[in-house]
Amino acid sequence: MFDRPNAGERAVLVHMDIPQEQNREDLDEFRELAVSAGVEPAAIVTGTLKSTDARFYIGSGKVEEVRTCVEQEHADVALFNHILSPAQERNLERELKCRVLDRVGLILDIFAQRAQSHEGRLQVELAQLRHMSTRLVRGWTHLERQKGGIGLRGPGETQLETDRRLLGLRIKQLGKRLEKVRKRRDQGRRARDKAQMPTVSLVGYTNAGKSTLFNRLTEAGVYAADQLFATLDPTLRRVELPNRAQVILADTVGFIRHLPHDLVAAFRSTLEETRQAHLLLHVIDAHSQQRQAAIEQVNAVLKEIEAGEIPQIEVYNKIDLVENEAPRIERGEDGRITRLWLSARTGAGIELLLQALAENFQNEWDRHTLRLPSTGGRLRARLYEMGKVVQESVNDQGELILEVDMEKRNWEYLRHHEALQDDMILS
Repeated sequence: MFDRPNAGERAVLVHMDIPQEQNREDLDEFRELAVSAGVEPAAIVTGTLKSTDARFYIGSGKVEEVRTCVEQEHADVALFNHILSPAQERNLERELKCRVLDRVGLILDIFAQRAQSHEGRLQVELAQLRHMSTRLVRGWTHLERQKGGIGLRGPGETQLETDRRLLGLRIKQLGKRLEKVRKRRDQGRRARDKAQMPTVSLVGYTNAGKSTLFNRLTEAGVYAADQLFATLDPTLRRVELPNRAQVILADTVGFIRHLPHDLVAAFRSTLEETRQAHLLLHVIDAHSQQRQAAIEQVNAVLKEIEAGEIPQIEVYNKIDLVENEAPRIERGEDGRITRLWLSARTGAGIELLLQALAENFQNEWDRHTLRLPSTGGRLRARLYEMGKVVQESVNDQGELILEVDMEKRNWEYLRHHEALQDDMILS
């Protein structure tokens, strides 16, 4: 589709420090991104820029340095740890004689490799096409001519215009298919709401250990690895807490600084699991030197997806890598748990997290004793479907005596919608 240099596995990384930029990129994270994409960093070109160049982003002298490096290392691709304009990518490819990819394109490539589910693949393709639609101009100069042939003589339509139109059609098709997936996901969410079970969503910077923590809590066997964006597709599991209450735990995609807007938009249905959660567990790499910046980036993305007001507990993970750090709980001035320290890999502190979750939801739960007549089979089945029955017995009159644990709001719903009479409530 593109008349451009082919991509390959040997890469020259280009990282420029721009002092006046508020959100400067991190070189170590960039190297991890490159490795996660499956390329071999052959060399790294660094430098400092007072201001960016309109043609190449970097200065002409640095372009020459990168070109020399590409030739010496026989590199197939030059990766820039910055966001390049379409014109800058085109100009750089012309000068460097190799494929050029910016930070956004690199992240999209990683997502394309990792997406496993049907929904995940649709989301990634949509994000890639949106990104590509702004870059059709490069490499297409040989196609800027009118079609010929019967019925197509005269103004006609250029090949570039045709492909722009086809891209637009494909984007619309993907949008419609994702809308159907979103409706199915909403149906599943409504079913969980009907079961009256709160949702707890794991969020955090990529590679903070969310999937490892998820597996530790649920024994789900979700793929977890020491690499960026190991998880793309959300996974949900039920977790029973020490007070016998139950919650739905959701493992979601990791965030990263300057997460592409196209990617956020494409993954909006997936991120709904975070937006609709009752509580967020913000997983933080306690061993990372950039942890404060990561916290700020995650909170920025949460605000962008309209999840910034959801209550959260900060979970400082990987304390096994931090010297003299022990599992513990920290509370705010109001006595509520604000953060805790644990190791998902070793399991140290996991019981504290379960305790924190139980405490967070305990004020919303009450225990009631119900007396159901022999004709109350439908209500009994409903209570079991909701997973709220703690104990069941039969009295001398043949009536069912049920002990149930239930959220206050769900108790009120049950009383008003399930024909629960006052004489059926013993306590």
